[in-house]
Amino acid sequence: MYTKVGAMSSRATNPASRPDPSPIVGARDRAEERAVAAAIAIPAVAVQAKGHGHAGTAMALAPLAHVLFQRILRHDPSEPTWEGRDRFVLSAGHASMLLYTQLFLSGYGLEIDDLAASRTLGARTPGHPELGVTPGVEMSTGPLGQGVASAVGIALAARRDAAMHGGDDVWDPTVYVLAGDGCLQEGVSGEASSHAATVGLDNLVMIWDDNRITIDGGTHLAFDEDVRARYRAYGWRVLEIDDFRDLAQIERVLTAARTRDGRPTFVAVQSVIGAPAPNRAGTSAAHAGGFGADEVGRVLEALGYATDAALHELAGDEVLAVTRAARERGIELRRAWEDRRARWREQHPDAARRRDALAASGAEALSLLDGIATPAEGERIATRKTNGAVMRGLQTWGGLWGGSADLSESTAVAVPGSPVSRENPAGDVIAFGVREHAMAGILSGIALHGLWRPYGSTYLAFSDYQRPAIRLAALMNLPVVLIYTHDSVAVGEDGPTHQPVEQIASLRTVPGLTVVRPADAVEVVAAWRAILADPDGPVALVLSRQDLPVLPDRIDAAAGVRQGGYVVWQHGDGRDVALLATGSEVALAVEAARVLAADDVDVRVVSMPSVEWFARAGADVQERVLPPQVRARVAVEAGRGDAWYRWVGASGRVVGVEEFGESGPGPEVLTRAGISVDAVIAAAREQLAAD
Repeated sequence: MYTKVGAMSSRATNPASRPDPSPIVGARDRAEERAVAAAIAIPAVAVQAKGHGHAGTAMALAPLAHVLFQRILRHDPSEPTWEGRDRFVLSAGHASMLLYTQLFLSGYGLEIDDLAASRTLGARTPGHPELGVTPGVEMSTGPLGQGVASAVGIALAARRDAAMHGGDDVWDPTVYVLAGDGCLQEGVSGEASSHAATVGLDNLVMIWDDNRITIDGGTHLAFDEDVRARYRAYGWRVLEIDDFRDLAQIERVLTAARTRDGRPTFVAVQSVIGAPAPNRAGTSAAHAGGFGADEVGRVLEALGYATDAALHELAGDEVLAVTRAARERGIELRRAWEDRRARWREQHPDAARRRDALAASGAEALSLLDGIATPAEGERIATRKTNGAVMRGLQTWGGLWGGSADLSESTAVAVPGSPVSRENPAGDVIAFGVREHAMAGILSGIALHGLWRPYGSTYLAFSDYQRPAIRLAALMNLPVVLIYTHDSVAVGEDGPTHQPVEQIASLRTVPGLTVVRPADAVEVVAAWRAILADPDGPVALVLSRQDLPVLPDRIDAAAGVRQGGYVVWQHGDGRDVALLATGSEVALAVEAARVLAADDVDVRVVSMPSVEWFARAGADVQERVLPPQVRARVAVEAGRGDAWYRWVGASGRVVGVEEFGESGPGPEVLTRAGISVDAVIAAAREQLAAD
């Protein structure tokens, strides 16, 4: 049986019927009724005025959003980033007007003109919510399902915070996420929901807008499963709101959802998209675009407004007197929380110091890197193994937290300790399971919580599963560390399905994502030093499965890696030819350079662990490493090579891999793909002859 808090009903298989003419039920008084009416009318009028946008969901769920922001959420509009607040993530990001309307009404600093300007350049109300643009927006959403995964990450981090530092009445936010049918059709939400139930995230509440409509028609066309039963099978508690207009029922169910019983809570809301529009409601046409002047006029009339009421006329003093009370309520909640936090500090001074240290910086982590031993020149070790040593060495710091997609031993991120579980919320590692996409979204949620630097690991070839979540992490500039091993066709016997070819080049095209591919153990440690010193934006750390030699001693590898590219080996003045390489191919380039040097070629080998860092290093650094006079240039990397022409020039040569690999021993696959010392030497000689 489903938990019955409101009345229960099964999911309909046909499109919704027309709405009841009464759009609001159970308001406490007339003033609150007018406030909810305004919340319904604002998106209808705003979208109609500009002819584009998404009003339907914002209208239908306005009563729920009103109850959430006025009666349920622990939030303070005067302090949007208050640390003790509950979190509300709008996974159905197209319904941004639902959120913006509540942020305006409850007093987050938005004005009615901001709502009118939505979806225009420079507006504080972009078409989909964006972190850092609008106060009160917890994350950027729009790609459906991503908000579900990141909400799981926020809840996971918040629960660990409380478990590690005590004070359950201090570090115990409830995380709410609003999802639609589209969100629940996307696989990432299923991955994340399964994980949430497995680890017992009872501080997580997902509200599902069960409106039975998608853009192409009724959900019965493509999505007729019993969603409630699916979530019950995952291990969620399922609650029901069967009247989306009934404020009292909504409050009763959402209040029940806050109670914790070891399970995440799924609240199904049976709504009618676009209600109370007489013709558009309950149809796909309500999803996007203006409803038409006549239809909007009839909506306004049903809500008690003049049929031609303008946007600025919808939320008068009577309405704002009701909704802006959220500020006074929020201030009281925050001050009470601050008192509890002060008592917590007095009662748990050690925990407070530990938590403060985590929130402060990574200075301790940088000092721990000094203790990471690296092999001597010429010794061979896979960069994944050195990375594992770094992670174990950093464990006493406590600022890193994450896991792998069922590959911790293979990707060498296994650290001592126990995994997170319902019984162990403060676990040392997260067992994500084979859920690469959800893992990346969950990492973003952990980063949004803010206390830990999250990491997740899988094989590089499987980064493709994560692409939408990686893109959002970059868009939000979140300090996520994505650890990828098995970095090229050198993977060998597992064959082309596991041998990345296009992935490194593809990841480098993501704005804001830094790709770091260290050449040896020394560069791995140096890369971590740079990553920890600069916690802005996501990083993809690409590591080898195969053993690589430690390169010749360098004066300041840390500085070279930090600037993205540096001369790692040179003969003479290095002005005849430059060999550029990254990762496992740097050693190959050095070997080729030694052969060229024996023929009196002044050659330099440039290790470029991060083209993004090198691009940001500035012209002075770039010209020192790659003097303009050195026109003969060869780049070598075991992957697609088109982007390297930026550094070698249109007349330069790139030795890369342009086709999928095949199953066989790694060295043989590399040679067959053209990644060899002989191939680099031949390319260099062609460049010298042409120069």
